[in-house]
This record gives sequence, C-alpha cells and structure tokens, in this order.
Amino acid sequence: MHVIGDMIKRFWKWYQTKLTHAIAFLFITHILQIPHMVWAGDIYLGTGLIAYVHPVYDFILYGIDLIEIPQIVNVTLLFIASVKKGRNGREGAREYNDI
Repeated sequence: MHVIGDMIKRFWKWYQTKLTHAIAFLFITHILQIPHMVWAGDIYLGTGLIAYVHPVYDFILYGIDLIEIPQIVNVTLLFIASVKKGRNGREGAREYNDI
C-alpha cells in the first residue's frame, strides 16, 4: 500500500505543476461545446439549419459531446487539488499524504 501512496503523491506533485494547462484545456473544450449546443438545439427543434446538412459535420459535432468525459475527470482532479491545497494551508489539518 505504501507504493500506491508514493504513486499518488508523485501524481499530485506533477498535477500541481500542470494546473494552468488543465484550466486551459477546460476553457478550450467549453468553447468547443458552443457549436455542439447549437447543433443539438437544431436537432431538438427540427429546423435542419445546422443538423443533417452533411454526415461529416454531424459526426464532428456529435463527437464534441464526447469531450465532456475528460472534462468531468479534469474538473474532479482540479477540485481535489484545490481541497488538498486548502487543507495543507490550515494549521492542524490532516494532510492528504497521511491518508
């Protein structure tokens, strides 16, 4: 179990250095969600202005929806990192490394 704890500590140390990249990834993927939302709204309303114009466009705009999976993982890791940082800043709080 000690080996796993060391791996987790190394991962969090590495992830702390990549927070700016993680936030940039979230920003870019949220921008990509805008055309997907318009496309999904077009499908729901059935206007056909964007949806069903070309199968390749539909495939790409549908595929953007799958970007949400890494977003969820990334947001979870950002949340854990911020909680961990907040706990380390408080006096007397148990550190994540001691778990």
